Amino acid sequence: MKKIIVPTDFSEHSEYALKTAAALARKNKAEIIVLNMLEMSDIMLTASGGDQNAKTMFFYKFALQELNVFLRKDYLKDIKVTPIVKHFKVFSEVNEIAVEHNADLIVMGSHGASGVKELVIGSNTERVVRNSSIPVLVVKNELKKTNFENIVFACDFSDEVIKPYHNFIKWFDNQKSKINMVYVNLPNERFKSSLEIEKSAINFFKKADGNTKRMQDVHFVADYTPELGIINFAKKISADLIAVPTHGRKGIAHFLEGSIGEDVVNHAALPVMTFKV
Repeated sequence: MKKIIVPTDFSEHSEYALKTAAALARKNKAEIIVLNMLEMSDIMLTASGGDQNAKTMFFYKFALQELNVFLRKDYLKDIKVTPIVKHFKVFSEVNEIAVEHNADLIVMGSHGASGVKELVIGSNTERVVRNSSIPVLVVKNELKKTNFENIVFACDFSDEVIKPYHNFIKWFDNQKSKINMVYVNLPNERFKSSLEIEKSAINFFKKADGNTKRMQDVHFVADYTPELGIINFAKKISADLIAVPTHGRKGIAHFLEGSIGEDVVNHAALPVMTFKV
């Protein structure tokens, strides 16, 4: 890990993310890129003329000044921190910055989204998760530790999860973390017998790893939704982190099918790390 992106709106939750990123950066000797999204209107961004340009520059300089003040933290001492202010309107464009700077991770703070807000517009964090091509670590509270010794990885043992599984293993296999792979068995038409799940898991590991050593890490749980099963299992084993693949579905597909990763991000109290399918 060499570069970590931290989007911030100067809120308490974004400082939770910054503290988490600082701990990870210190451990890995990484750089933190702190991004403030200057959400300006279409009129401000497209209008011509000296007055509009002057206003845009004023808001840009003011945001950069505020960002530099926000970054005067003792916990950032001796860590390379680069402040960036962008004229973006939506948080989905955070991924463009991550790609441009070849970042390894995005760390975001979130208070989640629920009810009508979740259904209609979701949260800024949800948009970042949906659009990010790199892992996103979402924190809801100030973390006491970032070594993540006990991790839940949600898996349905389908072929499309092999890629995010490999990315997940690259992150945590060398940290001697306890990895718990959980499959959530659902009622009605999605129900599978234990034998069917076991066969799926064996085939998955043969394709992904060339062996079945990780079968000892597999857990089957039953619940009404994948989200509930993942979160309840994580609580049961006192996990430090939930890792989950996410499709990043957009538009109609997202509305109809949703995203388990985004649901877990919104509702889990634990930190959640997403890996794009």
